[in-house]
Amino acid sequence: MNSHAHTNLAQYDSQGEAYLHSAIHAAGPDLAYACQQVAAQVPRPLRVLDVGCGAGHLSLAMARYADQVTALDPSTGMLDTVRAAATRQGLAQVSTTCAQAEHLPFGEATFDLVCSRYSAHHWLDLDAALTDMHRVLQPAGHIMLIDIAGHENALVDTHLQTMELLRDRSHVRNRSLSQWRDVLARHGFEILHHTTWATRIDFTSWVSRMRTAPDRVAMLRTLQAEAPQEVRQALQIEPDGSFTSETVLFWARPQAGCQD
Repeated sequence: MNSHAHTNLAQYDSQGEAYLHSAIHAAGPDLAYACQQVAAQVPRPLRVLDVGCGAGHLSLAMARYADQVTALDPSTGMLDTVRAAATRQGLAQVSTTCAQAEHLPFGEATFDLVCSRYSAHHWLDLDAALTDMHRVLQPAGHIMLIDIAGHENALVDTHLQTMELLRDRSHVRNRSLSQWRDVLARHGFEILHHTTWATRIDFTSWVSRMRTAPDRVAMLRTLQAEAPQEVRQALQIEPDGSFTSETVLFWARPQAGCQD
């Protein structure tokens, strides 16, 4: 791992199958919308890079439209899961690369579409990652970013980020919609549009998938129980700990004449 690697990402090496069969990751309106967007907006031949591919749901979905899909992740275990799933589905156009988002091992203007789903909140250096994503993207290409969004209300966001970190030590930060707009513009991307969906997080499967330690699960439940009513309402915290976040999808392209 390079200097930007999160020291806790190794825990994902044994979690590939759990994430492959996770209901939130395997389906959802964001994944269906991503497919519709690519089918409607991007002509073939299409070279796709999926940054932080995890168990490969977005890579496998993009393979329906692309001639070449590169699934990139720092977890070798996750990449093993992607290769096995691609083989089962007969998707020979899917290949894998072990690397960090901040250091993409590809030349300039290599891809027509650079995308990422539920990964950016793990990146230690979002600026470096977006710089490299801009570099490897064709000037006429597109970028598609999907992630759980942070909250614009500081109090709510503090509780959300704390919950995420207690559950998963590799969590860095969910960015709010305004933060995403700012950072994308700063790195030379023109946002064509964005879409959001309410995403209900089932507490039991959420902590089980990450094998969160019992003491941390207890801390999570205490944090939720003691949260102000404003936070409980905003996150729709349920009696069993389940809650609702917001998934956001940004569809953007490099600004004309902009070199990041």
